[in-house]
Amino acid sequence: MKSFRKDFLWGGATAANQYEGAWNVDGKGASVPDHCTNGSHLHPKRITVDFEPDTLYPSREATDFYHHYEEDIKLAAEMGFKVFRMSINWTRIFPTGMEEQPNEAGLLFYDKVFDELRKYGIEPLVTISHYELPYALVEKFNGWYGREVIDCFVRYASVLFERYKDKVKYWLTFNEINSGTMPMGAALSLGTIKGFTGSIKELPDEPQIRFQALHHQFVASAKVIKLAHEKYPAFMMGNMSLFATKYPYTCNPSDVLKCQRAMRIMNWFCSDVQARGYYPSYIERFFEEKGITIRKEPGDDEILRQGKIDFYTFSYYMSACETTDPDAVAKVGGNLVGGVANPYLKASDWGWQIDPQGLRWSLNEIWDRYQLPVMVVENGLGAKDVLTEDGKIHDSYRVDYLRQHIEQMREAVADGVDLMGYTPWGWIDVVSASTGEMAKRYGFVYVAKYDDGTGDLKRIRKDSFYWYQKVIETNGEALK
Repeated sequence: MKSFRKDFLWGGATAANQYEGAWNVDGKGASVPDHCTNGSHLHPKRITVDFEPDTLYPSREATDFYHHYEEDIKLAAEMGFKVFRMSINWTRIFPTGMEEQPNEAGLLFYDKVFDELRKYGIEPLVTISHYELPYALVEKFNGWYGREVIDCFVRYASVLFERYKDKVKYWLTFNEINSGTMPMGAALSLGTIKGFTGSIKELPDEPQIRFQALHHQFVASAKVIKLAHEKYPAFMMGNMSLFATKYPYTCNPSDVLKCQRAMRIMNWFCSDVQARGYYPSYIERFFEEKGITIRKEPGDDEILRQGKIDFYTFSYYMSACETTDPDAVAKVGGNLVGGVANPYLKASDWGWQIDPQGLRWSLNEIWDRYQLPVMVVENGLGAKDVLTEDGKIHDSYRVDYLRQHIEQMREAVADGVDLMGYTPWGWIDVVSASTGEMAKRYGFVYVAKYDDGTGDLKRIRKDSFYWYQKVIETNGEALK
């Protein structure tokens, strides 16, 4: 059976706002995550306009990649990484997002990171903006609702491209851009939260503002992709979508149609724009029903056509069902989006349903739709890891989860999907984006950092570290 290609990019994924720390070091400005408190599965994190004393803001130190990058990259190299997915903190380069000149100290930090990766032959995969909008842009423009932010982003990306043109080949413009189709995306991605203090579950939702802000992200993404294609032809430019696989709960045609609509709005709309270069026809009815009118400027449609992606990347954690029966079954939560519980699936400690075969189905659907190389850039199991008395973590549950998903990726390759790489989420423990906690751990490497803010940040290899090392060494053949 056909298996992974010889140049398959095995690695792991992180995000600066959940991993890097050093939130006010060397000229860095405050981003939206720096205004987010800690939380948990039961007690949502909050956003505060003003910094509250005696309150923990976990992203500010996170797991401190800023001061541990050499140690961490060495651990990634020990596992055999071919690629290291990371993001750049916008506010480390432009502290408010509005400066005319970049912060040299921030640029130098990423120079050192990329040089360290090159030392071990690891390819960086860089997300330009991964849920860390400068908070000053929230205050000034209500985040991406202000069209002015497009120019701020293009200036930022232009600096990155020119500075790192010989060090970075693979770029993603926005992390999980389709989160903007959901209410929580206002805080995570769009920054349309001017003046808001409160629980992230209580965000005021204004679809007109969200989808207008999302349009500005589309234009910004297309502009920087067009720039890359014109000036830096060696670059590979990708999108990044949160893929929330949906099934109809029954074969009732009403369930099937509701599922189709959910898939279109959540999973296909944003990538249709980014891969095909235009708004799909089905979105017109959705906008009409929601009372949404997208204000475009002359030239926007042409920019979208000119700024299409070269490869498709996505996160995959779980699936859920859709039904028109309000009394059918219990709801389930998930990675920003939930649905109806699937009776054929088990769930994680956080209630996310585990569906490895759903990854194969999703890969096939993505490939059939776009015919672009595909990469799974997030996938993993958030779990409560227990440190034993002898200082070890036996995480067979994580190995089982990842093994099953890699097996289904291999099936998708045999189905004909052009799969180019795999970077499991949080290969080293990071702060949870959705809950703001450390207890929900994903990594192959344990970091001694806890939800009360304590911990010496010691790095400890879990059992899964050695398992994944063997997976990479055998190009996905040794999964047991």
